[in-house]
Amino acid sequence: MKPYLHKYNTGIGKRKKAIARVCLVPGSGNLIINKKWGLLYFQNNHDYLLDLWEIFKVIVSTPDVDIVVFVKGGGLAGQAEAIELGLIRIICRHSKKWRSIFKRYGLLTRDSRVKERKKIWIKKS
Repeated sequence: MKPYLHKYNTGIGKRKKAIARVCLVPGSGNLIINKKWGLLYFQNNHDYLLDLWEIFKVIVSTPDVDIVVFVKGGGLAGQAEAIELGLIRIICRHSKKWRSIFKRYGLLTRDSRVKERKKIWIKKS
């Protein structure tokens, strides 16, 4: 097992079909998603990264930390929200003062809505 995959440095986030495993590793303040830079992974779309950067500023009190994410399933929007939830869970595990703040804004709650399955007796309209 890699030394940086300690249970206090990892967080799991889920949204729809997307599952993200977020790890904090020693580094220089980068976001790496599936072995690509964060902006390249999200195809230079800043909308997906805005919430992540706001939360990242909370962690940047120690700029020698990289965020490494392994994500699979779903689309880019679902993956971005899964990463956000995983990152928030790591922050709350390290310092309890942030838990009440994130809880107040509803950011600790997993959005469990998924697509409803197709029924064979319903016709397309």
